[in-house]
Amino acid sequence: MTETETAHPFKSGFVAVLGRPNAGKSTLMNTLMGQAIAGVSAKPQTTRRRQLGILTSDTSQIILVDTPGLHESKDKLSMAINSEAIVAIQDADIVLYMADATSALSEMDKKLVGLIATMNPGAKVILAMNKVDSTTAQNVASNQANYQSLFAETPQTLQISALRAQGVHELLEMIESALPEGPQYYDEDQITEDFERDIAAEMIRAAAMGQLSEELPYSIAVLVNEYSERDADRVYINATIFVEREAQKGIVIGKGGQKIKQIGTDARRDIEAMNGQSVFLDLNVKVKKDWKDDERFLRQLGLNDKK
Repeated sequence: MTETETAHPFKSGFVAVLGRPNAGKSTLMNTLMGQAIAGVSAKPQTTRRRQLGILTSDTSQIILVDTPGLHESKDKLSMAINSEAIVAIQDADIVLYMADATSALSEMDKKLVGLIATMNPGAKVILAMNKVDSTTAQNVASNQANYQSLFAETPQTLQISALRAQGVHELLEMIESALPEGPQYYDEDQITEDFERDIAAEMIRAAAMGQLSEELPYSIAVLVNEYSERDADRVYINATIFVEREAQKGIVIGKGGQKIKQIGTDARRDIEAMNGQSVFLDLNVKVKKDWKDDERFLRQLGLNDKK
């Protein structure tokens, strides 16, 4: 072992990125990774399952785990989503709690902080006050104090804007400082555990959520049937958007096919940003009644509450 290695032992660990829906967790993941690996929508509840973002340097490996917010347990989909968040908390060395600095505490925040205390009381907690560029300093200070009061011990706190990359370098330094000594779990060039086809499915769903109104976005699921490189710089993707009822199918397709065309345009842009290749995206829409309570289908989506 060299003198440098003795002075600076390698550090690694899992960082659960927690917070209520639309706090900016997926936006932060994409900003930290320097590329799109998570679907982002202005609507809450875009994320449904854990997704890793792996940052490796000469001195550390930070494994970020993007988590979904908690859902009311009204169906098997909701229970599966909740189990994703719970497992991430249990496995975490550090919990990075994302708070929306523009709004007051919610019941969801209280439940999430309660879960941390119950499921992993020994985890180090870092509080990131996000969206500070979208409100007043007085409002940030007031909301920050309220968030800090939720925890038994006041956590390390940083004010950031994930969208504008404000404060994210300092946040990474804070995370690295809090990491325990540990091994390099993943190859240095690996940035996520998900396959590109799974990321593409999440980006298609996020694009659909961005185009659809009211409750319909939460009734859709996406499966990628084919993800193949047709030539050196072009990828062919065939995917199906599933809805629960026949009437919803027409809404997703839109008059003259305009809605599904716009969803495809938005999704293709995001997927190309992710994989750096030209994409031909072939989308179709199918009805799958009550899919939220279909365990077999949920497993196809990568969700299973039996964990």
